[in-house]
Amino acid sequence: MAFVQTTLTEAPGAGWRPRRDPQDSATPVAAALPASTADLGIDLDLPAATLWSWMRPQGRPCFSPALLADLRAMQGALAARPDTAAPLRHVVTGSAVPGIYNLGGDLALFAELIAARDLASLRRYGLASVEAIHASHTAFGQPIITVALVQGDALGGGFECALAHDVIVAERSAKFGLPEVLFNLFPGMGAYSFLSRRIGRVAAERMILSGTVHGAAELHAMGIVDVLAEDGEGEAATRDWIQRTSRRFNAHQAVCSARRRVDPVTMQELRDVVEDWARAALRLEPADIRKMVRLAAAQDRRLAAIARG
Repeated sequence: MAFVQTTLTEAPGAGWRPRRDPQDSATPVAAALPASTADLGIDLDLPAATLWSWMRPQGRPCFSPALLADLRAMQGALAARPDTAAPLRHVVTGSAVPGIYNLGGDLALFAELIAARDLASLRRYGLASVEAIHASHTAFGQPIITVALVQGDALGGGFECALAHDVIVAERSAKFGLPEVLFNLFPGMGAYSFLSRRIGRVAAERMILSGTVHGAAELHAMGIVDVLAEDGEGEAATRDWIQRTSRRFNAHQAVCSARRRVDPVTMQELRDVVEDWARAALRLEPADIRKMVRLAAAQDRRLAAIARG
């Protein structure tokens, strides 16, 4: 299988694991594609016309401002690809951090901004997040199918990120949850919008307000996870799904596009919910903020344990 890695050097990062051997990226398919960064690795599977992006945030595996900026840069490059560029059919978003897809929002930053009563910065962070999520939801305005490959925990914003994709592939041990209610907040970057469209408003609210962590098999039975893979086989299952559906790609992509037209999640809807989220964050009590800080500390301890192996 021929892969192009669009950078020839690997930036060190928490949990980063080298992928396939880099090859010459001066090809028509690779033209106008983004390059890897410290926080986001990029691989290109030439035969399958698939771009694989690997989140590898420096430090806590959450949506740091740096990771959000790199995601938006990648999405912008994809959206701006010229019509003369060779077709790109699938964009896969996975994680290079073992056992973690993404733990969601930057809780330490949230606590700092709430303490400072900085509504503008909370709003700015939320808007940056939903801009990235909406770009994935709309497939960058291109005839592309977006795939979330979840190999580990997808919590809070990590779950919201996965929900924004056309297809979710998850390994059996992957965990999904929306823990915001535990510190008296709600997930304000797409959870309600995407879950209510997949499973209905009542079920979505129950999931959001429960704070329960769900297994991949449970969400597969609910229709949220599309492909359930055995542990360690997520990448293979994703490639297999791409290959099995390749002859009917046009139909699959058109169905994804029709889904967005019939039941759209608009950027304005996401912006409005971010406003609700930011204002709700400023109403948190000191005890709520302490819980948020403790959760961020627990995430740091888990990251340290991963680094120790």
